[in-house]
Amino acid sequence: MSEPLLTYRGAIYPWHCDHMGHMNVMWYVGKFDEATWHLLALMGFTPEYLKTQHRGMAAVEQHLTYRSELRAGDLITIYSQVLEVREKTIRFVHEMKRQDSGLVAATTTLIGVHLDTILRKSAPIPAEIRARIESIVADTKAAGHSL
Repeated sequence: MSEPLLTYRGAIYPWHCDHMGHMNVMWYVGKFDEATWHLLALMGFTPEYLKTQHRGMAAVEQHLTYRSELRAGDLITIYSQVLEVREKTIRFVHEMKRQDSGLVAATTTLIGVHLDTILRKSAPIPAEIRARIESIVADTKAAGHSL
């Protein structure tokens, strides 16, 4: 897992576009959100884990940069990379690209917090999941890959 991970592949449909003909901001966030759930599952935060352990993840900070327009018919991919893991939080980045040209359309960096869904409070990331995330971060750094 040393290279950025493919976490989303999709298409831009006409209903994703605004009156100016390009994908509206709400859809960038939505597609990045879908990529996030795939990335979280790869880390060990699977739907099964979240349900059985009464845990959840919530974004507490997000920075989004738009680099180029997307229009109806464009095919896109999102690649993701974990940047840092702490006791209760994870910082990661997504990069959205046009499939045909590889041109970066947008990037976003997020901080997610691990939650106890019963207490509605942050909770420490379990040791086995944290170790898995740390190995993903270490592999990525060792390989020299970054988004």
